[in-house]
Formats: sequence, C-alpha cells, structure tokens
Amino acid sequence: MGKGGEQGGETEGQPRFYTWEEIQRHNLRTDKWLVIERKVYNVTKWVNKHPGGHRVISHCAGEDATDAFQAFHINPTLVQKFLKPLLIGELAPGEPSQDRDKNSQLVEEFRTLRKTAEDMNLFSASPLFFSLYMGHIIVLEVLAWLMVSYFGTGWITTLILSFILTTSQAQAGWLQHDFGHLSVFKKSSWNHLVHKFVIGHLKGASANWWNHRHFQHHAKPNIFKKDPDVNMLHVFVLGDSQPVEYGKKKLKYMPYNHQHEYFFLSDILTASCSSCHLPVLPCCSRAGSGPQHLPLLLWWSSQNSPSFPHSLFPYTAQSQHIYVFLESHWFVWVTQMNHIPMEIDREQHRDWLSSQLAATCNIEQSFFNDWFTGHLNFQIEHHLFPTMPRHNFWKVKPLVKSLCAKYGVQYEEKPLGKAFVDIVG
Repeated sequence: MGKGGEQGGETEGQPRFYTWEEIQRHNLRTDKWLVIERKVYNVTKWVNKHPGGHRVISHCAGEDATDAFQAFHINPTLVQKFLKPLLIGELAPGEPSQDRDKNSQLVEEFRTLRKTAEDMNLFSASPLFFSLYMGHIIVLEVLAWLMVSYFGTGWITTLILSFILTTSQAQAGWLQHDFGHLSVFKKSSWNHLVHKFVIGHLKGASANWWNHRHFQHHAKPNIFKKDPDVNMLHVFVLGDSQPVEYGKKKLKYMPYNHQHEYFFLSDILTASCSSCHLPVLPCCSRAGSGPQHLPLLLWWSSQNSPSFPHSLFPYTAQSQHIYVFLESHWFVWVTQMNHIPMEIDREQHRDWLSSQLAATCNIEQSFFNDWFTGHLNFQIEHHLFPTMPRHNFWKVKPLVKSLCAKYGVQYEEKPLGKAFVDIVG
C-alpha cells in the first residue's frame, strides 16, 4: 500500500493503491482525502480554492464523493483538469468502490438512473420556461411601478402593492435558486452571472454567501455540524437525538417544550432582519468583496439612501415592511416543510440516494403547488439531481420512485396542508 502519497501525484507509470481504512483516516482539518470513481485525491490544499467553499468539499473527506461530485458539476470534464494535479492514487484492486459497507448494487443502479436521465435530455433547460418565468416577475414589478405612479401611496394602494411585491419577491427567490444550482444555462459562468444579478438586484443578498451555505445543505442534508440549515444556534432542538442530548446535559437556552409555538416568531425575526437589511453587510464580509457585490450594494442603496432616486422603485416604507413580513412567512414555511419533519441526526455515512431520501419529502403536484413552491414540492428529485431544471422533475420522478420501491427506501409524499402541519408536529 502506498505511503507518502500525501504530497500528491502518482509515481510515473505505477499508481499507488490505498485501502478504505487508510483513506478514512484522512478526514482531518489539515489532512483531507476523498475518492471519485475509485481515484484517490488529496484535496487538503485545494479546499480553500474550491469555488463552492471549503466546507462542502471537507464534508466528504475520507469518503466516496463520486455521487456528490456528479450532482454539483454540470461539466465534470472541465473540472477534471483541476483534479488531475491532486490525484495521488487509486483504490486497491480488492477494495469495493463504496465505503462503509454501502449497498453497491443500489449505488450502481442510482448511477444508471442518472445516466438514463441524461440520455432522456432531462438536464437540458427549456429557454421558454425560464423566459416566461422571468417575464411574470418583471410584469409584477412593472405593475407595482404603474400603481405607485397613477394611484400614489394611499393605504389601499399600499396593501395591493404589498401583495404584488410579496409575490414577485418570492418568485424571484425561487428563480435565483435555479441559477445558483447551474440548472438554466449550459455554461457555469452564465449561471453564476445571472445568479448574482437576480439575488443581488432583486433580493439584496450575496451570491457567494448563498452558494457556500446552500451546497453544504445539499451535500449533507439534515446532518448536525454539516448542514447549516439545521444549525439553529440553540434556538430549536431538532430530530430525535438532539432533544435527548440537550435533556441529559440540562441545556435550557430556550423553553424547548414551547418551540412549536415560538417557531412562528422565527418568521417575524426573518422579516425584521430583512426589513433592517441586517443580512447585507455580513454577507459581504463573509463572502468576500469586489465587483461581485455591486448588485447587492446598489439594492441596499436603493432601499436606504435618502439621495437615491426612489421614484425608480415601487417600494414605500409601509409596503416594504408588509411585503417582507409576508414573504418571510412564505419562504420559511415552504423551505422547512420538506426537511424539518424528516430525520435529523449525526452523520450516518449513507449512500447518496438513501441520505437524500431520509432528509427530504415531496409535496403533491399541482399547478398551484409547482408555482407556489418554485417546484420545491419535488424536493426529493431536486436533492438527487440539483442541476436538473425544475420543469423536468416530474419526468424523472417515476424512475426515482421505482428505484426506491425496489430497495425499500422510503419515498414520502404528502399534501401541502399536511406538510405545514407536520412542521408544528
């Protein structure tokens, strides 16, 4: 077995071979290896250069990262040129392709399913769909402009305006999600460019900050210390194990027996932070600075600077507070209904399919549900294939359900109303 492969690079004409036992030891902060298609890579120095952030790749250290690698990259061939200098060897011939006794047959059949989806052209976006989607957001914004121009800022106008802006902002949130996942254009650079525009100009947030957090969530959904979405900073205790852990340690940061009641306040807190634009500057400091933040800073200026030409924007102080409050509720309930009622626990080292299905559930399909949730009612398919355009989720769904049924993996789907109730439960 190869020792000293830590420096990177294979011996010319003679690859080094490693066992899973050795690879799994390299999952430390200063020592990270991972496996992609039986190739072993030392990513210790690369993680800080990783465009998706160092944490998402670190979460896969010591593991087979093949499915995660395929899920997040729309052009694996291009990415291979970055991987080549990091190659230190291969799995030993007698080693299984999967680590930790994962079901190799299930893993291989899922990869075959992905190949089938590619052959069905399900990873190609419809320009018409996304043009119409962007168009209906623009129509709502223009309608808001016209209302302010013709009817002023009376209370009736303000209320109507608030509902229009709530809708346009919520839909813009789902749209930035599409570009952030590289599911619209064939080139990553185009997706990143439009993503920065939509999330910066329309939402007032940082694209880098969103990417670094959201991809961690997708890589390790509902895993404590790896998924930032379940890192609730002692405000909530989630899943089955954390309440027991807090109980044994007698940790009482909050009255957790009432958390199903004060969960409603989290929407108000989100609205308050958004209204005060508190996320904006921290986003800049965490995600870097430079031209990428110009859209964000322009948005912030339009909302806060007395000298900025507010006549160009349909926001009044009253409508802004109302629509941010309403949109926060819309956002929180839709994004939490697919994950909070599911299993939340420590790292279980499951295969890609099983780990995603344990942490996600679907909501029944309908035209309204598709539109209202930005197709996040297909959360299972979205988590399995993050770069797949959302209008194709319904096409791959039967294949996923069939594979889950074959291997006894639970595929949960429920009505929208029940999903909201289950959050409280």
